[in-house]
Amino acid sequence: MVDSSVLIGGKAGFGIDKSQAIIGQVFNQLGFRLYIYRDYPSVIRGGHTFSIIRVSSQKISCHKNQIDFLLALNQDTLNFHQHRLKNNSVVIYDADSVKLEGLAAGMQTAGIPLTKITKEENAPEIMRNTCIIAAFFKAVGIKWDFLETVFRKEITKDTDLNLKVAQRSYNEAKELKKIEPLKQPMLALLDGNQAIGLGLIRAGLKTYIAYPMTPSSSLLHFLASVAKDFSLKVIHPESEIAVILMALGCAYAGEKVAVGTSGGGFCLMTEGLSFVGMGELPVVIMVGQRTGPSTGLPTYTAQSELLFILSAGHGEFPRLVVAPGDAEEAYFWSAVSLNFAWKYQLPVIILSDKTLSEGIYSFDIDSIDKIKEEEALLWDRKSPYKRYLNTDTGISPLTFVPDRDAVVKVNSYEHDEFGITTEEPSITTLMQDKRLRKEKYLLKELEGYEPVRVYGNSDATVALLCWGSNKGVCIETAQRLGLKVVQLVVFLPFPARQFQESLKDVKKIICVENNATGQLARLINGYGFRVDEKILKYDGRPFSLDELEGKVKEKIKWRKEI
Repeated sequence: MVDSSVLIGGKAGFGIDKSQAIIGQVFNQLGFRLYIYRDYPSVIRGGHTFSIIRVSSQKISCHKNQIDFLLALNQDTLNFHQHRLKNNSVVIYDADSVKLEGLAAGMQTAGIPLTKITKEENAPEIMRNTCIIAAFFKAVGIKWDFLETVFRKEITKDTDLNLKVAQRSYNEAKELKKIEPLKQPMLALLDGNQAIGLGLIRAGLKTYIAYPMTPSSSLLHFLASVAKDFSLKVIHPESEIAVILMALGCAYAGEKVAVGTSGGGFCLMTEGLSFVGMGELPVVIMVGQRTGPSTGLPTYTAQSELLFILSAGHGEFPRLVVAPGDAEEAYFWSAVSLNFAWKYQLPVIILSDKTLSEGIYSFDIDSIDKIKEEEALLWDRKSPYKRYLNTDTGISPLTFVPDRDAVVKVNSYEHDEFGITTEEPSITTLMQDKRLRKEKYLLKELEGYEPVRVYGNSDATVALLCWGSNKGVCIETAQRLGLKVVQLVVFLPFPARQFQESLKDVKKIICVENNATGQLARLINGYGFRVDEKILKYDGRPFSLDELEGKVKEKIKWRKEI
């Protein structure tokens, strides 16, 4: 199995995002499967930012701490990441600004005068990233003609000047550790938010509304960039309160709508969320988790909103809460979410996190179950229209303004079947039962959608329990150690039967989460399941593969319990 990791780093403003994209595309066209981890502070310029591009012959969705190649655009990159280097790692650096100190003897290095090259060609400083990428691909044996083709496609501004400095750097470098291309078809490279956006579009999204808030902001930007292609309305209002209220209006008018936010913005939406529950309006909410509380670490990751999401809003009303674990699941469950929101007329929350939303994956659409847009239950026009008709399933037929044959009344007060305000005890009970009845039928339908997924060694007595972006790192850890992985995808309504079945023959459950209190462990305890051990990480960074493998070994007293 081919498995290599490349870290490129520098200050914010050095073009690290563009660099990772070019490196990723080159490896993608060479037949590799990728996962890219992005790490950056909440500043426009300065600080330290880096990306780890991991490439493999097999599908992957996590990064490693140890790296094979370090591309250092400044001294900080070498200083901060020297601990990641192995004895046979390769360091490529700007010889004009980086001093090699403390490297292990015999480590391969290549100093390229990036600053000198850009100055002599009258190129801006940012083009040093083009230079170091070219030097790296020379070091791994990639031909210039192939590299030039990718550069021309990926670099659309000052292309000729970029190519000029890149070729000078390429010629200065030498081959150090050859990486051979693989005979595999290319896959699309998508981040998690792009996959969520495409899934929503697949299910018929017409309007997306959001106020920018990391890590959900890139979903807003992506959908705005493709709005004309898919006849979307993409709206950026003045606040998160305006976002949810506009979404209520869109749903009332019959438009398939979704909104996006993070924890702080979702806090502002919770009164509107209760309106969604009482009004039985179909609204999808994507919540991208980041480190809190309050502003916390705005550009780093966490899984700390789970219990808040499950109980947010005042009063009792049904909701669907899902947490996809990679790009394919993000696409699939986003489409399912929009379909179910309209089928059951309730709020659906897609729970993501910074690692999933901004991580870049090799996306295999052919591996995803086919899904199509589903239509809502519509009024048959045979009887007077009742917006909240009491039915066996709790789902009322819909029609929308401006239907001249119906009065479409949506009410945030308790109401009767016509939507007229009431405080009568018997009607209050009737309508609350009607709303809650939907959950029974939703849970039944979810049985066909794998709300709980199992990976690894099905006969193992030790299971890693995970959710969200920890799926990939848990699966690879389990493969290495011979363990089972149980991934919870649907949280409400809770799939208790499927969860019980997934734990067959398991004697020890190790819960892996990016929060400080073990929120998933606390959740399943309420349904009668007990976690034996917890591995929690809450410093804003996701688990790496080598890190989690070491922690799991400690928990299972390696080779004694498996």
